[in-house]
Order: sequence, then C-alpha cells, then structure tokens
Amino acid sequence: MALNYFEWLPPEGAHILFVLFLSFIIGLEREERKASDDHYAFGGVRTFPLIGLIGYAMALLSDGELLPQALGFAVVGGFLLMSYWHKISTSGYSGVTSEMSGLATYLVGALIYREMFWIATTLTVSSILLLELKVGLEGLAKRIETTDILTFAKFLLLSAVILPVLPNEPYGQFQINPFKTWLVVVAVSAVSYGSYVLQRLTRDQGVILAALLGGAYSSTVTTVVLARRSTREPASRLYAAGILLASGMMYLRLAILLALFNRDLMIRLALPFVLLAALAIAFAWLWSRRGEAPAPDQGGGFEPRNPLEISAALLFALLFVAMLAATHLAIAYLGTSGVYTLAAIMGVTDVDPFIMGITQASPTLTSLPVASSAILIAASSNNLAKGIYAYALCSRQSGRQSLCFLLVLALLGLLPLLW
Repeated sequence: MALNYFEWLPPEGAHILFVLFLSFIIGLEREERKASDDHYAFGGVRTFPLIGLIGYAMALLSDGELLPQALGFAVVGGFLLMSYWHKISTSGYSGVTSEMSGLATYLVGALIYREMFWIATTLTVSSILLLELKVGLEGLAKRIETTDILTFAKFLLLSAVILPVLPNEPYGQFQINPFKTWLVVVAVSAVSYGSYVLQRLTRDQGVILAALLGGAYSSTVTTVVLARRSTREPASRLYAAGILLASGMMYLRLAILLALFNRDLMIRLALPFVLLAALAIAFAWLWSRRGEAPAPDQGGGFEPRNPLEISAALLFALLFVAMLAATHLAIAYLGTSGVYTLAAIMGVTDVDPFIMGITQASPTLTSLPVASSAILIAASSNNLAKGIYAYALCSRQSGRQSLCFLLVLALLGLLPLLW
C-alpha cells in the first residue's frame, strides 16, 4: 500500500528507496550511539544503508535463491567479525549489538525484495527499540531475580508446552475435557501471575495497593495477611478498608474469568459484579481516608506464593475436576437446591475451582439462571467466610469493621437473586 505513492518509479526503485529508508534509520541510531561512546563502534549512517543495499542486491541477482543470499550473509558476517575483533583488540569493549544490527540490516534488504514489507519494518523497529532501550533493559535485568525467570519458564511450561498436547474431547461419565481443564488452570494462573508480578514490582508500597493487587491474586489470602498485620499496627480503619477492597477486587477477577470461559454467564453477571466491585472499592477508599490513621509499617508486606508452582497447578486441576464431578452429581441426585448448597459450602474455601466448574457445566447441565445464582451464592459465602477470618485474626476494632463490611457485601451480593 505504501508503495502506491511511488507508482511513477519502477518497482525496484521503490524497493531501493524503502531499503535506504529503513537501513538509514538503524544507521542513524548507531551514529548517535557512536558519538556518545568513548570506544570504537562499527558503522553509522553510511555503512548500514550500504549493508541493506547489499542484502537487496544479492536477493535480486540470485532471483530469490537462498544459497547465494546465505553466502552474501556470510561475507557480510565475516566483515562484521573483523570489526568485532578490532573492537576487542583496541578498546576491550565486547558489546556486539552494532554487529548484530548489521546482520539484521542485511536481512531487511532481502525481505524487501520478497515484498515482505511488514516483516522488514517490524524487524527494523524492533532493532531500534532494543538498541535505544539499552539502559532500561539492562536495569530491568538487574532487578529481575533468578526465581522470576524460573517462574516465567513455568508459565510457558503450563501454557505453551503442556496445553497444546492435551486431547480436546470429553471423557468418562462426567465429560471431563483435559484440554479445557488445563486451559482453566492456565487462565486462573495467568490472572494470579499478573497480580503476583505487580506485587513484586510494587513491594512495600502500602496497605491499599497491597489489598488492590492481592485481591486480584487471592482475596482470601490477602484478608488473612492483612488481618494478621493489623494486630501489629494501630491503623484499624486502613486495614478494614484494605480487606474490603480485596473482596471488591475478587468480583472483577471473577468477571474476567467468566468472560474467558462462559460469555453468557459473564453477560448475566457483569452488571452486578461491576457494581459490587465499584461499591466495595469506592467505600473502602473513602473509609481509608476518613480520620487520621497512623502510617503503617512498610515491612512485612504481602508476599504471595508463586501461583505457577507445578504442584499448585496440579492441585487446582484436581480441585476443578472434583468440583465438576460434584456439580454433576448434585444436579443428578439433589437438583437445584443441591447445587446451591454446594456453592455455599465451597465459598468457605476457594471459589475458583467451583466457579470454573460451573462455567463448564452451563448450559448443558445447568441453566444459566441456576449457574449464575450458584456463582453469586459462592461469592457471598466466600465474603462471609473472610469476614469471620478477619474477625478472628484482626485487632478488635479492625475485626468488627471488617466483619460488618463483608457481611453487608455478602448480602448485597445476594440481592440479584431476587430478580
């Protein structure tokens, strides 16, 4: 499309202009870097365009054959190797980004010959971003711990290695689909992992932020942690607000998971979930701002457990399968009242496996009204349980406030059942 502006040129002329433009941008960035460095650096605004033209010319002369282009790539790589050797010999600096940029520029010329303009432009832009963000990326690498890299590798193991090889068809009496089961594990882990990463990056930033991110990770765990911290610090309003805020975030977390796995349920519950979340978050913020609360101790913040542990993923998968089977049995033998009873019981522990099981059971086993009602009951039951945990573990004043807040939130969560 961009080349339509150059219709007065032969196709090769437009290609050459595009090669010059992209390779000049890379060369301009390297020229700027070379001017600011005090050691030898390879290439600039003339060398990189020449490399790009060589890549295009080799592709043109070889009529797109890969072997001549590969030989040209090797020759250019040989010159870049000589430059790198000279750099090490004269300055001792071992950075190789300029030389790798030269190889990328050669490929840009070859890609433009094949009219892969989007790939050539993306390669150019990516190269410039990597070169320009050197300081930021190196600083990020220093802040990232080995455990964080291992955690991300576990996420790739769960999502990109295990998930694609699982069969996508139901098995057994309870119609368990291994692919969908593990997809649920990956989705829940991904939401928790996002919160986990943010908490690691914003460590020791205060109770409200910890509650906000912790609620997206696990509102139950966050409630227990904040309740225990409240016994060491006198800011009762602040911790009660944080516990309510975490429960408000739970509704947004559930809305995201419902949107991923059962859009019909999400449409039915989106409005009450968003309203409950907004009400809880707004009131928690106002309550935390009311009065003069002493600044909390910044030590001993919320340190969540890595949600991507393989053992945790397997446990969640087993719980999910168990809840799916229990839902099947409750529907078959106990009817709608059995599903509601199961929802109330499961809300005392962890609502995610039960709610994810409901998303898979509806609408084939349970109607949308029954499924949405069961989810509301489970969420309210969970809020009531967290209120009891807070009352038992918090300081006296924070415990009373938290129990009242979560009890009201639980009752509000049941109001949609009336219609």
